[in-house]
Amino acid sequence: MPRTLSHALFACGATAAVLAATLLAPATSTAAEGSIVAPPDKIVIEIATVNGSGCPAGTAAIAVAPDNTAFTVTYSEYLAQVGLGAKPTDFRKNCQLNLIVHVPHGFTYAVASADYRGYAHLEPGATAVQKASYYFQGSPDTAAATHPFRGPYDNNWHATDETDWGQLVWAPCGVKRNFNINTELRVNAGTSDPAKTNSFIAMDSTDGDIKTIYRLAWKECRA
Repeated sequence: MPRTLSHALFACGATAAVLAATLLAPATSTAAEGSIVAPPDKIVIEIATVNGSGCPAGTAAIAVAPDNTAFTVTYSEYLAQVGLGAKPTDFRKNCQLNLIVHVPHGFTYAVASADYRGYAHLEPGATAVQKASYYFQGSPDTAAATHPFRGPYDNNWHATDETDWGQLVWAPCGVKRNFNINTELRVNAGTSDPAKTNSFIAMDSTDGDIKTIYRLAWKECRA
């Protein structure tokens, strides 16, 4: 049975994004990779701010894991749409997470990969984009990835961001910098008729068990 906008809005209430401090297994060092070592102590994550049109005040709930190595953000309005029932500004939604990450002494980290999942209904001729960017406060280096979708489309979607070792954006050693993750959903009516149809993309899933997992790469800081 095809999904509708009401189904997506219901599922969005259970949508979750999880930042998992997954340590990469120790590997043989190479000149390109440097030293890949999992730090002996746990990483501690604190939430500084959560804001954006996809997660306005009161629509995003944050839960931090007991061991502080992961957190979950549950959204209730992270959905971009165009056409019937949509406001002019609904075509783009975003959510920015500003994180305080306490890293064990002598180590630095970078986001090596991220998995995103959701649901989209796109009429023939309509398009959508899921985008994410990662950067440290005060740093000019930004890692970003964009995933396009094209109608007709009426199904779950899955996108993975992966960064080569040489392109990783590392946290500055010995300096405390907040880490930012900015996600975006965007829909374009294209050649579809927005006066008669509705197209949308959301961070959701059929069973509500949706997780965005960020895997971290580690290396030792050099004196």
